[in-house]
Amino acid sequence: MNRTLVLRVDVEASVEQTWAGAVDWSGQHVWMLGTTVRPTRQGGQGVGGGVEAFSGIGRLGFLDTMDITVWEPPHRCHVLHTGRVVRGTGAFEVEPRGDGRATFVWREDLDLPLGLLGRVGWRLVGPLFTAGVRISLRRFARWVEAGRPTPKAA
Repeated sequence: MNRTLVLRVDVEASVEQTWAGAVDWSGQHVWMLGTTVRPTRQGGQGVGGGVEAFSGIGRLGFLDTMDITVWEPPHRCHVLHTGRVVRGTGAFEVEPRGDGRATFVWREDLDLPLGLLGRVGWRLVGPLFTAGVRISLRRFARWVEAGRPTPKAA
């Protein structure tokens, strides 16, 4: 069974700046809650490239591996989730809003595992996941608008 999530955030930055933030894989930990991303194949660039994201706290979490299936800078990147836990497709798109501003669109079409158990689990996890992505997208917009600063070393 599939579940679709589409969320948008307006960014007070150009399409190109917003795209650069979206494909800054190793910077994603700054704005995406509980997730660290790293490029794998082709540096995470272009069709056939790959990225992997670890979501969790400490060692408790899961690895989400992805193959890039669409790469159209500075407007869209689509991925195929190939991991054990997360399956389905994902996408982000950057839409122009005029006056050098953009809208960042995040889409997930997730294949829920475990039949009935997966559907019941999504009723519990889905709202939390959605809230986390909403928070992350607001953080993404602020991060891009601030010029994508790197966090200071502790």
